[in-house]
Amino acid sequence: MQKSIILFTFFISAICCNISSFAQGGMWLPSELDKNQKDMRTKGMRISTKEIYDEQNASIKDAVVLFGRGCTGEFVSEKGLLFTNHHCGYGEIVKHSTVEHDYLTNGFAAKTLEEELPCPGLTVTLLQYMKDVTDEVLKGVTSSITEKERKSKINENIKNIVDNATKGTNLSGYVKALYYGNQYMLYVNKIYKDVRLVAAPPSNIGKFGGDTDNWMWPRHTGDFSVFRVYVDENNEPAEYNKNNKPYKPKKYLKISLKDKQEGDFTFVMGYPGTTQQFLTSYAVEDIQNLEDPARIKLRTERLNVYKDAQEESAAKRLRYASEVASIANGWKKWQGEVKGLKFLNAIQKKQQQEVNNPLMPQFKRLYDENRKYKMEQLYIGEAVLSSDFMLHTRRLLSLIDLSWNEATTDETLQIEIDKLYNYLSAYYDNDFSSHRKVDSMIFVRTMTIFYNDFAKDNYTFLRTKIKQTSVEDYFANIYQSSILNNPNKIKKLLKDYKRTNYKKLFKDSAIELLSPILGQYINSTQEQLAQNNSKLDSLYRINTKNYLDDYNRNKQSQDVSMNNGIFPDANLTLRVTYGNIAPFKPRNGVTYRHYTTIAGIMEKEDPNIYDYVVEKKLKDIYYNNDMAPYGDRVAFIATNHTTGGNSGSPVMDADGNLIGLNFDRNWEGTMSDILYDKDLCRNITLDVRYCLLIIDKYLEANNLIEELELVK
Repeated sequence: MQKSIILFTFFISAICCNISSFAQGGMWLPSELDKNQKDMRTKGMRISTKEIYDEQNASIKDAVVLFGRGCTGEFVSEKGLLFTNHHCGYGEIVKHSTVEHDYLTNGFAAKTLEEELPCPGLTVTLLQYMKDVTDEVLKGVTSSITEKERKSKINENIKNIVDNATKGTNLSGYVKALYYGNQYMLYVNKIYKDVRLVAAPPSNIGKFGGDTDNWMWPRHTGDFSVFRVYVDENNEPAEYNKNNKPYKPKKYLKISLKDKQEGDFTFVMGYPGTTQQFLTSYAVEDIQNLEDPARIKLRTERLNVYKDAQEESAAKRLRYASEVASIANGWKKWQGEVKGLKFLNAIQKKQQQEVNNPLMPQFKRLYDENRKYKMEQLYIGEAVLSSDFMLHTRRLLSLIDLSWNEATTDETLQIEIDKLYNYLSAYYDNDFSSHRKVDSMIFVRTMTIFYNDFAKDNYTFLRTKIKQTSVEDYFANIYQSSILNNPNKIKKLLKDYKRTNYKKLFKDSAIELLSPILGQYINSTQEQLAQNNSKLDSLYRINTKNYLDDYNRNKQSQDVSMNNGIFPDANLTLRVTYGNIAPFKPRNGVTYRHYTTIAGIMEKEDPNIYDYVVEKKLKDIYYNNDMAPYGDRVAFIATNHTTGGNSGSPVMDADGNLIGLNFDRNWEGTMSDILYDKDLCRNITLDVRYCLLIIDKYLEANNLIEELELVK
């Protein structure tokens, strides 16, 4: 395989690749932004790219952070005040909420530093610099070595690069591949570990419209939350300490109070998670016709169970809020992605691009081989392990593995027993008698889909057993008969656990179900996936290099829109995207304007639907016209190319002032991760003035407003 792949590179250069599908959008490396300056100026930018990214001097990159593990935030004051989305801070808001102090429902604002709430485990990562280390990473890598040797050499080189960059410092670093390994970048960061919750709107503002409005435009969601970063006396990262001081950033963003007009230049700096613009037609076909539909179907079942439970009481609404938000986000996005891919004829466009490409037969063969394995992986994640019941069963399997393994010391085994006992005790003590119904329904419904759509053709042991009963009854009986359905029994077993008890556990109905499923996946499927994915990575690396080489050979004759080049897929590293405020036409006869106002909130109000309840205080602010100096706008849209991870990213104007917080994309444009379309794709931004209005007039946190630098 390796030789045949390499040989193709000598012939592929004769092919004039169709790169038009990479001509739109863009998530650009800040360190290479100079090549975009002319185009950015043409679109309306007034500052220089050096003011956005500069390693030697303070620049906007010093105000933008990776918030937690998958969102973006920005510093907005000299005291380390940080804005991000409400849905990014959601988990922390929930953690601090109780029935007595329900910050999720009622909102929260600290009026003093002492009232700010610590968030253990939450981190903020600030990039110090990025550097192209491609030559160093590929040193010693030749076409004569195998893929395994190549990977080993690259990993060795990367370790040395990171060690040299961070040794003896308080910095952390990593190297990430771009263009499937045709370029490598080193990222050196500081990680701040003392982060505190400062303010959040009530959920009926921060999540207004709920799952119904998620991914949709027009939008009226006040999706923001406020945190603060604390440091030691030297302004350096430190673990939480009540004596820590607010962080003083090198750069914080000024906030503009000006109206945004159609055509205004905007740019976004943030941490987009994943895009896949270089996928072949075979990959897109699987996503559109197999993978996304399966995910949607399974998550629909889970959401139906959770939402029915939430209707029963306020306590259950709060208990399942995070689960519903997490599940629904991808569920809604995948629906839009399928719709968008079909609308743009993405598969056909990819096929046209692939004409005369001799690598395509190899791609087809590998995707054909991989399809079953990928679907098995999908069903295990979205069905088999979607219930608490099966997740706990997997923990018991780990305990069994440790117990029968003679290499496991008694001390190690006891540590794991104690961990599992404490974990399950806390779980069962959290009103398990009520939660049991919810979890058992999720288990039975998702496993039934798993069996009917996949397992009956791929797991002989299941097909044999289910012949004797109905599918639903079979899985219901497994849940009912397992020791995991009896808190007293499982806690007693773990409390008095002996190494030989694993034999008893191994006969449990849940173990008998999960063990062969995971056994097949781990012992066979996982290895096949790894081998095929490695071969696909090699093909994509070569295929992408050919696109890049073809572009470089022909860039002088390209249209002006191509002057910026081809951009690397997003990979949760700092990027810049830019565009203009613009309306869009989602379908025939419909045009959406570029902004929404509070009047739209009042129009959507429905006191009988929780997601559309409007707080009385907000109505008073609106009807009493108490909105100065912020105005009545809620959100706006633009042509910036964003994705997951850009949540909370600062959206800035032509002068680099903060005008909004990116929080979503339009549903019709969610296929932009694969194929961006400038006419259909829009990023949805919370107008920062609505954020300020809620902080000032609703939360009455004037102490926070006074920290900000407002530009009129």
